[in-house]
Amino acid sequence: MIVSQNLEPGSCNSAPPTVFQAFVPISVLICLLSFSVFLFGEDASSGPNQIALCSGAAVAALVGWRNGQTWIQIENSIVTGITVAIKPLLVLFCVGSLIGSWIMAGTVPTMIYYSLLILNPSIFYAASCVICALIALSIGSSWTVAGTIGIALIGASASLGLSPEITAGAIISGAYFGDKMSPLSDTTNLAPAVAGTDLFTHIGHMTWTTIPSILIALILFTFAGLNTDSTNSTSDLQITLNLLTENFTINLIMLLPVIVLLVMANKKFPPIPTILAGTFLGIIIALIFQQPAIINLAGEAPNVFFALFKGAWYTLFDGFVLSSGNQTLDSLMTRGGMSSMLSVTWLVLCAMIFGAVMEHTGLLRCLVEYAISFVSSTGSLIATTIATCIGSNIITSDQYISVVLPGRMYKLEYEKRHLDMKNLSRTLEDAGTITSPLIPWNTCGAYMAGTLGVATFAYLPYCFFNLINPVVAIIYGFLNFKITPTMEEKTA
Repeated sequence: MIVSQNLEPGSCNSAPPTVFQAFVPISVLICLLSFSVFLFGEDASSGPNQIALCSGAAVAALVGWRNGQTWIQIENSIVTGITVAIKPLLVLFCVGSLIGSWIMAGTVPTMIYYSLLILNPSIFYAASCVICALIALSIGSSWTVAGTIGIALIGASASLGLSPEITAGAIISGAYFGDKMSPLSDTTNLAPAVAGTDLFTHIGHMTWTTIPSILIALILFTFAGLNTDSTNSTSDLQITLNLLTENFTINLIMLLPVIVLLVMANKKFPPIPTILAGTFLGIIIALIFQQPAIINLAGEAPNVFFALFKGAWYTLFDGFVLSSGNQTLDSLMTRGGMSSMLSVTWLVLCAMIFGAVMEHTGLLRCLVEYAISFVSSTGSLIATTIATCIGSNIITSDQYISVVLPGRMYKLEYEKRHLDMKNLSRTLEDAGTITSPLIPWNTCGAYMAGTLGVATFAYLPYCFFNLINPVVAIIYGFLNFKITPTMEEKTA
């Protein structure tokens, strides 16, 4: 997923864009996205946001054409931009099938069942954050955590009468903390490579901003849990447990796909083969242990063999459908399939088109250079780097570009100010990696919303860690706290 795009304008004969021109497509996009949310609410990502992104891309293309670039050049940049998103989109489709197969196999119902037995509602949010943090720390992947443990915790929260939005915030907070601090994470390796420092120096320096941020987040999740009003009584919870055992075979064996997937992720197997392995293992377990549920899903079929084949096939492309008669459980267990990711795919493609045109026409570089002109101190440099990372997440819709682009742009400025490069690598992660799931059309935001079934703007206020971490980094910058100078500067 780490793909570098050409950062130079596409035509040597084209005029460089002005700052005013750079702000025009951004202003159009912001206005249209604001109207999209106002008019369509949580459905904004199901089509309206896509139109806003395409409109912004069209305006950026007109600016590029006005400056001397041809449509062929702009079109080629769009194709390149879409190519960057191909691998994340393939992962999305695979995760859609994974979710469906794990529900059909009883893997997700089993995780929900044991979560309901173990987790008390008052500590559920904080415990969810800690669980996701530990698993992400061990495997280095926030996406894997959200697509496995995350969907079970979302289901358990609904069964307990808790907020799925806060639960999603806790899952994402924990997953991104673990992802950020894991030496197995791709972004954790990418940031020091771009900045020019080593991995474990980078991780050690990140602890100063990351640990306080996750501790504050855990305190907030604890207060949220203590103040929650669980609508489910003990009898309601028992009804849910009974419904799960009536419709699925609940057994520890059903957790085998989770174990296999986490082991493969820990061993750094490629993501797509890892997810597919978990998917097909789920299908095998479903065919052995969950035959009644599959046959019920398949409907009419010549015989049992074809019913099982049809049900498994249907689950992979359109998700599992449960008809237990209980509306709450049915809505929880009717999910997954490749088709469930089509809207997310549409959103990511439109976002990558906008980012590619902005980058190719030089408008993005113009905005970054304009931001550098305001830098006057170490604090403002770090704040500007963070703002640029967040802006790159919004414009390019890719967390890797939001790490690579600002890293390359600001490296010389950090050297001029005699700042150790580990300050830059930490700042890139404090903003570029952490804020990516907060943007609905970013690949990470789209993935989290599609996987967890909670709209990005709905869970955003509860991603406490992701919101707090950039603020802590900015405060450190202005206080000059834990900002390390270069060895030459120390000697001087």
